[in-house]
Amino acid sequence: MSYVQSLRCKECATEYPIEPRTVCDNDFAPVEVAYDYDQMQGRVTRQSIEAGPRSLWRYKDLLPIEGAPLAGQRSGYTPLIKADNLARELGVRELYLKDDSVNYPTYSYKDRVVSVALTKAIEFGFDTVGCASTGNLAHSVAAHAARAGLRACVIIPDGLEQGKIIGSLVFGPRMVKIRGNYDDVNRLCSQIADKYNWAIVNVNLRPFYTEGAKTHGFEIAEQLGWQLPQHTVVPVAGGTILPKVHKAYEELVTLGIVDDNKPKIHAAQAEGCSPVVKAIQEGKELFHPQKPNTLAKSIAIGNPADGYYVIDVVNKSGGHAACAADAEIIDALKLLATTEGIFTEPAGGTTLACAIKLIELGHISRDESICICITGNGLKTVDALAEVGNFPDAPVIDAKLTQFDDLVSQIDETTTCESKVSASSQAASNIAQVKCR
Repeated sequence: MSYVQSLRCKECATEYPIEPRTVCDNDFAPVEVAYDYDQMQGRVTRQSIEAGPRSLWRYKDLLPIEGAPLAGQRSGYTPLIKADNLARELGVRELYLKDDSVNYPTYSYKDRVVSVALTKAIEFGFDTVGCASTGNLAHSVAAHAARAGLRACVIIPDGLEQGKIIGSLVFGPRMVKIRGNYDDVNRLCSQIADKYNWAIVNVNLRPFYTEGAKTHGFEIAEQLGWQLPQHTVVPVAGGTILPKVHKAYEELVTLGIVDDNKPKIHAAQAEGCSPVVKAIQEGKELFHPQKPNTLAKSIAIGNPADGYYVIDVVNKSGGHAACAADAEIIDALKLLATTEGIFTEPAGGTTLACAIKLIELGHISRDESICICITGNGLKTVDALAEVGNFPDAPVIDAKLTQFDDLVSQIDETTTCESKVSASSQAASNIAQVKCR
């Protein structure tokens, strides 16, 4: 049973039928999917959800599809990790990591939004799908389209990491590189969607695509035993995931599935592309677009489509925002790896680095529950990290125990061990490397 009512303008509330549509005709504000929550009462429950498949589709009743899922049948339901080692390092009581770096099949949170968007594309009768992407979305669209038997065209900025390019091309899509940044790519994709009648998932299917991001929030609540974390730290690129995690929490509260503990939502961006964070820190409702300049390319969107709603959600929830320099991003990425064994891409390093700053500055209480959203896998960005990560070269010896003995004997007590990154309690907003002696 579908509980979808209509598409509804987020500003003037004008309603439209369920169709490929991005904005309202009256005020050009975005439209989003509206549901009949009254009809859901008593039907969508903890029990009904828990009886569903171990994938994002256990939340099918809260998603905008009509029939059976047609893509992403094994996507979602990623681990929520209680990060005790990292919690001790940061001096906090209760810390969780929602780890979409292992999301199936392309190891990022984008497999959630694409699962919903491609299901809807098939329902609408499209035979070609595409996207504007900084890497992860191109991976996901290409992979899901291949399995669904759809043609795919992924359009990316020139200059992305080689790993992300090969990681898309292996699935056989048509790929086009654009001279410029993501915002240039997105403008072109709007024209392509109109002219070619293709399903560009984050353009003319955006209202349905963004609903898939709610499943990240649904899972956090369910995996916490149907509770909401008091603080959730979310990366901001185009601004899709943060407002939808908040919407997921609100829907669960509306349906009586969780208690409302007034969860705070916090935004994280790279310093080299931080229009939303700057607006929040300056107390402004609107942001000024920026030209991206950061190694965190997957979140390097200088004119985020849903940036206004990110600002609104953060402010209304009582959250805050922080940005991190590239060096801080790398340090946090290493910290996550050496404490919890999770290798994330720079976007995840950004989110952790910003969470550390928000904790040190008192915006996040050390005694309250915290969830940090890890949205992508570091194996996609190995080449880029090799250039800036300052990883030590390993010694090369013959396969002889005597040479290994000599090597061990050369290790002096004062020699710096393989560096680990630590949150420095002395430096409120810095991430410091410590020597292990």
